[in-house]
Amino acid sequence: MPDDEIRPQTRNPSPATTMDAPTKPAAVPTLQDPHTAQTADGPSPWMLRLVVVGLVLTALNLRPAITSLGALLEEVRDGLHMSGSVAGVLTSVPPLCFAIFGIMAPRLARRFGPGAVVCAGMTAITAGLVIRPLVGGTAGFLAASALALMGIAVSNVLMPVIVKRWFPDRVGSMTGLYSMALALGTSLAAAVTVPMTSALGGSWRLGLGVWAVLAALAILPWIPVVRDRSGAPGQPAAQHAKTPALRITRSRTAWALACFFGLQSTAAYITMGWMPQIFRDAGVSAGTAGVLLAVTMAMGVPLAFVIPGVATRMKNQGPIVVLLGSCGLIGYAGLYLAPAAGAWAWALLLGISNCSFPLALTMIGMRSRTGAGVVRLSAFAQSVGYLISIPGPLLIGVLYQHSGGWELPIVLMAGLMVPQMAVGILAGRDRTIEDEC
Repeated sequence: MPDDEIRPQTRNPSPATTMDAPTKPAAVPTLQDPHTAQTADGPSPWMLRLVVVGLVLTALNLRPAITSLGALLEEVRDGLHMSGSVAGVLTSVPPLCFAIFGIMAPRLARRFGPGAVVCAGMTAITAGLVIRPLVGGTAGFLAASALALMGIAVSNVLMPVIVKRWFPDRVGSMTGLYSMALALGTSLAAAVTVPMTSALGGSWRLGLGVWAVLAALAILPWIPVVRDRSGAPGQPAAQHAKTPALRITRSRTAWALACFFGLQSTAAYITMGWMPQIFRDAGVSAGTAGVLLAVTMAMGVPLAFVIPGVATRMKNQGPIVVLLGSCGLIGYAGLYLAPAAGAWAWALLLGISNCSFPLALTMIGMRSRTGAGVVRLSAFAQSVGYLISIPGPLLIGVLYQHSGGWELPIVLMAGLMVPQMAVGILAGRDRTIEDEC
């Protein structure tokens, strides 16, 4: 399609003919947009490598703003004289911001380009992480956190878009690469924030602020990408203007993918927020409980690279959905029956189950034929999905408080795995949103 759009006067649209015939370059000057004149040859290899570096550094920064705060939440509460209810609201802010700001990503990407929006997102994360430790009140802390989360939200949505646009033939491997980096950033911030804070003199402000350095590094590779005018392979600027708007809400696959994304996010936030407490209440030491959480998060590092590659080789991703969901069911059953005795096994199984996240990102890239479709699908699935995930961690806390134990909350966690598998099977079917819209 890109060759047909670039050379509308060519009689034979065969890719081999248009690219190999020596007389065809004369057609290039007929382009009206000078910025697309180099698109036929695509970007240079160094530019592709720069995009890969940008993807990895961006992915590393999509969770430390959240997990570093979780590690120091008690110190932050004491330092800002924050009430328990406000702290509870603070833990629900990330998915809310992801839902609100994520929906803005498609419009911003159409106006400024995905690379420019991701660059701006990294700038917002840096600014938020710098300002957050400097404020003296709860309101300012929340506002600075929201600024960082806004940058995370738009970058979350546009990562599959960048992959689809720059690496259309390597969706699985590139999704796996940045999913692995995302998991690494998540587990790294959870594991090293506390000891790093101690090494910096025990100040929670320094412990949170130091992550701004990593965010600032992620801005650098996107600057030459934004300034480059050669464009992504097969993605002339005019293509997006010619693509008719999809009514995404008419697609059953889009709704199934949004629900799958929301339910797997619910499980992930419940795990990050409550799993250490479950182990501690079962008699596991605080230090070991933290290590168990780190193990659960670390499982996403290798599997986040493997699963997307496997998923793209399958027409239907339903079997992977069932396999991951079954690991979650077994892990929750273990937490219910013997939380302390089999703690390491349950942590590993829940870590495998949480790898539904890279699978969801991979399916977003596979369920649309065009870059514009991926933008809309990614924004819709992630925004609706994060809205779905907001009540989960709060509901678990309410059930735990009123029941006085973890039996009922764990039953709910396991119960949510069933609809997650059901909608995941629907989302994994071999079809695209263009067919349904």
